Amino acid sequence: MSVKIRKKGGKWYVFVHYQGRRKAKCVGTRAAAEQVKRTLEAKLALGDLSFLNTEKPATFADYATGWEKQYVDIKPSTASRYKGLLSLHILPFFGSKPINDITRDDVKRFFSELALKQVQPKSKKPEKIDPERKTLAANSLQNALICLRVIFQSAVEDGVIMQNPASKVGRFLPKETEKFEAVFLSRDELERFLASVRALSPKYGPLFLTFARTGLRLGEALALRWGDIQFGQDAADPNRYLWVRRNYTAGRFVTPKSGKSRRVDMSQQLRAALLELRDERLLEGMLKGESPISEDLVFPSPTGEPLDPANLHKRVLLPAIQHAGLRRFRIHDLRHTFASLLIQDGASLAYVKEQLGHSTIAVTVDLYGHLVPSANIAFVDRLDAQTSPQQNTTQAQPKERSEEMEYSEVSENYGGPGQSRTADQRFRNCWARASPQLDQLLTSWIALPQLG
Repeated sequence: MSVKIRKKGGKWYVFVHYQGRRKAKCVGTRAAAEQVKRTLEAKLALGDLSFLNTEKPATFADYATGWEKQYVDIKPSTASRYKGLLSLHILPFFGSKPINDITRDDVKRFFSELALKQVQPKSKKPEKIDPERKTLAANSLQNALICLRVIFQSAVEDGVIMQNPASKVGRFLPKETEKFEAVFLSRDELERFLASVRALSPKYGPLFLTFARTGLRLGEALALRWGDIQFGQDAADPNRYLWVRRNYTAGRFVTPKSGKSRRVDMSQQLRAALLELRDERLLEGMLKGESPISEDLVFPSPTGEPLDPANLHKRVLLPAIQHAGLRRFRIHDLRHTFASLLIQDGASLAYVKEQLGHSTIAVTVDLYGHLVPSANIAFVDRLDAQTSPQQNTTQAQPKERSEEMEYSEVSENYGGPGQSRTADQRFRNCWARASPQLDQLLTSWIALPQLG
């Protein structure tokens, strides 16, 4: 039996656990929660369980719907992904089950079936439909597990269930056979691509130069405002950077992916391009009689709103790639290119991590560690130089040794009656150097105890 009170979201709740049955109720203030707790404890002591039977147990669908509306404190893109996973896979399996009856075995059975579930790619053109239906990728299964685990953990915190049945289930899921490797352009390919952008879509030249020289994510660049740019006194002033404070995704401005703002150094070439663009915007604003542009987007659409990523990809990126004669790549691959060129120029992984805004340096190492120059082979060569004096010392032995000395060494290391005959390297070396007469003498000596 357990009756507990807990504060959540500024309100106090009473949680009751009795023989596997659970109930939670919001009661407002702490004083009211304490009073309800004492009343319920008295009822349980007298065997009065009527308050536990006032309503049917909540199903998983009931709780998931409420969680989605009230407890989802995540970014729009993540919320959209969770919503799709719930409707397509999770609710059809768990929706009608009471949430407090779902076990770990149920979760494992769900993923066993989901791993074999066949899906058909969506296509409006029949000729593009793959006749062979394929199963879900390992990453899709992992995303479904994350969604399920988050919902169950929220239910644990609300006192609806005692433990998370989706905890530590990940080891039962299949893993991707191929590890993701970042795609990046060479320095020559990047310059050819940027030249193509300037030739075909000149007004987008500063935007794609920003991608190439800062490694900003697409949403971070689209959310950049003029007040976020520190130009410095002149081109020689090292105090020039972009202040990345927000991200634009799913039609909303949110925090950057890491949840933290960061400073990204600005190259002299990018500084010159953005200064020229700023002067144009200032002139336009003055002619229109508008206020300062510090809160205006650096790369807006014609209506002043953030650019549409799909249009940017279709109308600017792909034509420039084709014009430059390059293989297809994503805008995000310019971020990988930025990191790879930094490392090739000798930048430390710690610096690259700060510029990209990774949560930990382990992420940076996993993505770009293989790009670090392999000149460190000189360190193992130094080991040879350090050990060679010792080797010379051990090898400095007299060239001529007497037969008596060699016999003494053999008998000491060979072992006699009652001793362990270990395979000593010194014994083998000395035995190989012994004369035939010494061999006969040693054989006779070993046979002596048998004569008596």
